[in-house]
Amino acid sequence: MKAIKLLLVSFLVVCFSTTNVVASEKSDKNSVIDQTYPQAQAEVLETFGAIAESIMLGAGGGYEDPYMDQLISFHAYGDKFVEFNDGKSFDSAGNEANERTLFGEIVDPGGVQKFAATDLKVAVYFGNVANLTFISDFELIIGGELHPVKNLITLLFVKTKGEWKMVHEHHSPAN
Repeated sequence: MKAIKLLLVSFLVVCFSTTNVVASEKSDKNSVIDQTYPQAQAEVLETFGAIAESIMLGAGGGYEDPYMDQLISFHAYGDKFVEFNDGKSFDSAGNEANERTLFGEIVDPGGVQKFAATDLKVAVYFGNVANLTFISDFELIIGGELHPVKNLITLLFVKTKGEWKMVHEHHSPAN
């Protein structure tokens, strides 16, 4: 029994020491982290622009507005989709309801006065997964009043059937 414990402890020590050595080495310049995938980055930015356009053109047009349908089409809804917003978690149905309600009904018609993104970054992995992060600088007219929106936003995209689709959104207030 002592021999088994000694072997097990020795094995664990070797595993931990090997893990520490591997984790502490500098990144390999050929790793997926360092690859840029410029074509994929451009495609994600183009998709982001189309998302912004559908929000601006559909503002206040109603829950079933064609621009709201277009906005929703940029999502890959399903069991894996999740949105974090306002300290809450939403599934596909919740995200769709949030987006259609906010941009289609709550924002006044033509009420997206500004849709800007600062510190915009796109990181692409394996050519088909992209993480887009930015600080929103939005100005929305709601009930006739201007509402600035400054959030830290992460949009996770996956390229599926040749199109970039959102599989995760995270919005939190910027301080």
